[in-house]
Amino acid sequence: MIFKGKREQAAPPSTGLFGGLRAGLQRTRENLLGGLARLIGKASLDPKTLEEIEDLLLSADLGIEATTRLMADFKERLQRHGGASDAKALLREELVALLRPVEQPLEIVAAGQRRPFVMLVVGVNGSGKTTTIGKLAHLLKRRNLSVALAAGDTFRAAAVEQLKAWGERNEIAVTAQDAGADSASVIYDALVSATARGIQVLIADTAGRLHTKSNLMEELKKLKRVIKKLDPSAPHEVMLVIDATSGQNVLNQVAQFHQAVGLSGITIAKLDGTAKGGILFALAYRWPIPIRYIGVGERLDDLASFEAEAFVDALIGPD
Repeated sequence: MIFKGKREQAAPPSTGLFGGLRAGLQRTRENLLGGLARLIGKASLDPKTLEEIEDLLLSADLGIEATTRLMADFKERLQRHGGASDAKALLREELVALLRPVEQPLEIVAAGQRRPFVMLVVGVNGSGKTTTIGKLAHLLKRRNLSVALAAGDTFRAAAVEQLKAWGERNEIAVTAQDAGADSASVIYDALVSATARGIQVLIADTAGRLHTKSNLMEELKKLKRVIKKLDPSAPHEVMLVIDATSGQNVLNQVAQFHQAVGLSGITIAKLDGTAKGGILFALAYRWPIPIRYIGVGERLDDLASFEAEAFVDALIGPD
C-alpha cells in the first residue's frame, strides 16, 4: 500500500480551507497588500522604496535571513526586467520559489506486511499538537486508511482525555494508560496492538516539552529506541507541530527537536489566530524540512497539505 499524500481540491477563494487561510492571515495580508500596493504602484522602485518593501516583509515575520535573500533575488530580477510594472508578479514568484522546496506532501508507505506506518508527533506545550493529531487522523481516515492513536502524552491528564475525545469523534481506537504512566510503554503497547490488528497508520502523541530542557529531549530519544525494537524502520515520520503565533522562536524549536530526534516533517498550526504568516518563509530558508500540513481552525476539516502558491496567494493576493 502506498499513499502519495493526494491534495485536497482547492476551495473557492471565499470558502473552505483557502477562505480560512485568508481569514487567518487577514492582518498580515492587509498590512502587506496595503503597503505593497502603495510602494509597488510607483513608477520606479528607487532604493528608498525597496528598503520600505524590505521593512514590510520583516514586519510580517519573514526574518532577516530570508528577507535579505528574497530581496537580493527580487532586485536582480527587477533590473533584468527593467521596470516596476511587473514588480508584484516578480515578488510573488520569489515568495513562491522560497517555499516551493518545502512543499512536500506526506507519503505513507507500508512498512511491510502487517506493519503500520508509525508517526511520532512532537512539539512544545500549547503548540496544538494533540488537536493536529485528531484532524490528521480524520484526514487519513477519509482517504480510506485505517488509523490508530497512542496517547503518549502521559504527563498531562487532560491530553489523554483530549486524544480519547478525538478518537471517539473519528471512531478510531486509542491506546492509553493513566496519567503518569511511562510514555514509551504506552506507545510500545499501541504499536503491538496496531500490528496485530493490521492497522495501516499509527499516530503517537508525545508530551509537550520545552525544547530547552535536555532531560525531556532525552526522553524523546528513548521513545524512538523503544519503537525501533519492534520495527527497526520506525518511526517513519517524526513530525513537529509548530504554533504559528510563536514568531521567530520556532527556529530554535526546530533546531533542538531536529537535533534530538531527526525531524522529517513540520505542521504549522494556529494560522487562524494572530499569526503573521511570514514565519513559514523563515523556516523554509533556515530549515528546509518538508512542511506537511497547515491548520487554520478547530474543525475536523481544518487541516490540509501545504501548497506554496495557495499560501502566497492568501498572504499577498494572486498575481
